[in-house]
Amino acid sequence: MCLSTAYKNEISDSTAIMNNVMTVECSENQVTLIDLMGHRLTVDGTLLKASLTDGFVILKTD
Repeated sequence: MCLSTAYKNEISDSTAIMNNVMTVECSENQVTLIDLMGHRLTVDGTLLKASLTDGFVILKTD
């Protein structure tokens, strides 16, 4: 199972918004993240980059 950490705009400790992300759902200008425990977080923005092998998701936000 590949779990990822989601970040806003860049990878750093201060921009991490969710750990153990297992699902990423994209719509118009929103991205919904769902973690291993089923917690959901919806962020205004778009998917910038995701690497499942390196375990990260970067969202482009304002």
